[in-house]
Amino acid sequence: MRRCLPLLLFGVLAATGLHADAPAFDLTGPKVDVRVKRGDLTLPIAEVPNLLPGDRLWIHPDLPESQSEHFVLVVAFLRGATNPPPSDWFTRVETWARQPRSEGIFVTVPKEAQQALIFLAPETGGDFSTLKKAVHDRPGAFVRATQDLQAASWDRMRLEAYLTTVKLISTADPKALKDRTELLARSLGIKIDQQCFDKPSDQQAPCLVQHTDGMVLDDANAQSMVSQLVNGSTGDLMNQLSYSSMGGAGLYSAYVGAIVDMAKILASIHTAHFQYIPALALPSKDTLNLRLNMPPSFRDPKSVVVVALPPVVPAKMPPLRPSNPAENLCAQKPGLVLSAEGAPLLFATEMAHDLKLHIEGDKGPVDLPLSVDASKGGLVLQETAPPLPHGDLTAVVRGKWGFDDWEGPRFHLRTASPTKWTLAADDQSALVVGRDDTLHIEGENTLCVDTVTKQAAGGESLPLTWKSPKPELLEVVVPLKDAAPGLLSLEIHQYGLAKPDTLTMNTYAEAASIDHLRLSAGDATALLKGTRLDEVAKAEMEGITWNPGPLTRVQDFDQMAMNATAPTDTLVPGKSYTASVRLRDGRKLKVPVIVDRRRPQVTLVNKGTQDEAATAPSPVHLGSPEDLPVGSRLVFFLKSQVPENFPRTQKIEVAAVDGSFHTTLALSDGSLMLEDAKTALGVVEPLTRFGSSAFGPVQARALSADGVAGDWMPLGTLVRLPGFKELRCPRSTAKPCILYGTNLFLATAIAGSQDFENAVEVPPEFTGTQLAVPHPINGVLYLKLRDDPQTVQTLTLPVMPANGNMQQAAQAALPIASQPVAPQAEPAPQPAAPAGLPSNPEE
Repeated sequence: MRRCLPLLLFGVLAATGLHADAPAFDLTGPKVDVRVKRGDLTLPIAEVPNLLPGDRLWIHPDLPESQSEHFVLVVAFLRGATNPPPSDWFTRVETWARQPRSEGIFVTVPKEAQQALIFLAPETGGDFSTLKKAVHDRPGAFVRATQDLQAASWDRMRLEAYLTTVKLISTADPKALKDRTELLARSLGIKIDQQCFDKPSDQQAPCLVQHTDGMVLDDANAQSMVSQLVNGSTGDLMNQLSYSSMGGAGLYSAYVGAIVDMAKILASIHTAHFQYIPALALPSKDTLNLRLNMPPSFRDPKSVVVVALPPVVPAKMPPLRPSNPAENLCAQKPGLVLSAEGAPLLFATEMAHDLKLHIEGDKGPVDLPLSVDASKGGLVLQETAPPLPHGDLTAVVRGKWGFDDWEGPRFHLRTASPTKWTLAADDQSALVVGRDDTLHIEGENTLCVDTVTKQAAGGESLPLTWKSPKPELLEVVVPLKDAAPGLLSLEIHQYGLAKPDTLTMNTYAEAASIDHLRLSAGDATALLKGTRLDEVAKAEMEGITWNPGPLTRVQDFDQMAMNATAPTDTLVPGKSYTASVRLRDGRKLKVPVIVDRRRPQVTLVNKGTQDEAATAPSPVHLGSPEDLPVGSRLVFFLKSQVPENFPRTQKIEVAAVDGSFHTTLALSDGSLMLEDAKTALGVVEPLTRFGSSAFGPVQARALSADGVAGDWMPLGTLVRLPGFKELRCPRSTAKPCILYGTNLFLATAIAGSQDFENAVEVPPEFTGTQLAVPHPINGVLYLKLRDDPQTVQTLTLPVMPANGNMQQAAQAALPIASQPVAPQAEPAPQPAAPAGLPSNPEE
């Protein structure tokens, strides 16, 4: 039975004209105007998520004046799959008659009704009675069709909203396309391809609106709403089929159910005069815009268009929730966005209306109008909040969901109030003129901060760059390169407050104050510590000159690297020295110098790799001596420079340049062995020490017994090799060969020539064991490894004749991403050989 299901679905889809190459429901159908009155309130159909018994429907067929074919409109109500409706639950309307055409007709939802349908059928003899009999005889098929059509219509509206908004954003604000599209997708429950944002900016929007079949994600609330349409179990064979991977879940799950049920109707009640086709209803205001999946026929069998109206069930409120329930928001911020998610239909339809943000104020409640904006990820305030009580507030979203009152999520708000701001303790004396500085300003709360300014020369306000890493802290960049010492005033502007908060502080002209100069004997770099070190021009001592390097600030001190222009080997560790430091303005300062003992230094004499005797040699010949196979043993000789002889307690650290792995070699464990008093042999088995995921540049340095480290020196680049096994080629050198092996993803490209013309690219996530590659020239292929893509390596394998079905081998050799995914089915004839491959394996 399992093997028959894909064939059954294929047959159904083929019968209805839906296939992967044609978009579903892409034909514009007729329009029908609908309004619903409940009590004294009348709403357009776009704002109605559900019907109730007693609702009065106004229905007006919006057909063109030039309509040549007469349509009969039939409104029908159902009461479940097992209870056929009575005859008076059907209303026939001649759309060409004057009254329906000009004024429309009224229909009341009968008691006990559960579903509502509209049929549009070409006028013919017995049309009304035929439709009534079809519904009466098979109510379950129409109940199910109503359910699936309604679900498909809602999903289509989410997709249409996404596509329309992406196009608008790409035109109006292309720089914000990524951020707003991600919010849009979250709001509407749409799956987007993140790789689109890696493309050039002019290609991102077209990429985001391609391949729409799998975009619409399941909306649990919508499924729950339509599930109320049917009685009994919904787990029948066709339902399970339509939501299974074989049936195209994620591709056609929004449409397959409706198509399958329409196919049932065709099979069960097809006559010589009528065939039934589904229509998606996309409401806008009071108009149902119909979308058809196949062209209607006006000759036998004539097409009957089936349209689902909202379900006749109690309203199910949208489960909207805050995206971050703990988030606090500034109530007075203009255009405040209340970030929310979980209710795609609220963002894609007009069913939620008259939305307001309800806030309890000290002068009574305040209701602020809200609008829905999926591209901003939530609900947006339409006007600025009036004065509100100071402190923390709780606001709730209220409005209408169709005819029913709806209370949505709650949000935490905070109102702006005059705040006392202070400088952080570490910054009290850190503001020095002549350079830019970052101040840390503390206050009660920063949520409502709008801008931070300082008074510039001439009295104008200069906006400053700022951010708030924590709710009670501001980081403000203050430019003081051209400022004079003295008072500085900052103004902190908050939303909703007419006057800014003012913070006044002193700026200082910091004179250079140098604590000391420190280095290890023999080092080319020393460290100068003090304050205002940007004034330092150079330092001199014992005939050695140090020039300024990078300057950093650590707490209340500056630190600057000083680069020596001469060797420092003659300096004696522990001896007292004094350096002369010249400032940029010509002044000289006497500074104490601390000379630490020398750090261990070694030089790399030689290196190489060794393979086990029992291991078969790799067919890959590395193109650079810097490439080190991770599966080989790495051996290298180091000669000690400082001290002169290699200490027996000294160790060697081997590590990745990025710090992702490291190990330590020592004489005590045999990983180091002295060749003589000065030279040591280091042995590392990368696969054992680091594992099969070790790759990239590696380096080594000496470690003294008490942990003093020397300078790093490069050892090379660890590379991992694919396990190439054999190469089979057809006789014709113009035809590609099949390369067999394991871990083929470790190669990025394979070519027949060293210039990599017409090279085969290997995808990063390739899991296959075969690759179609160019025919080797003189028995040699060229490849680039993923761990060192800049170096060209050579691959030498015996060329073996092709065997078996070359056609099947070539198909298996394709990267996974390029192989079509097909459902399991009965054996089919072999496909034609791919372009460029022989159909005869012996060619």
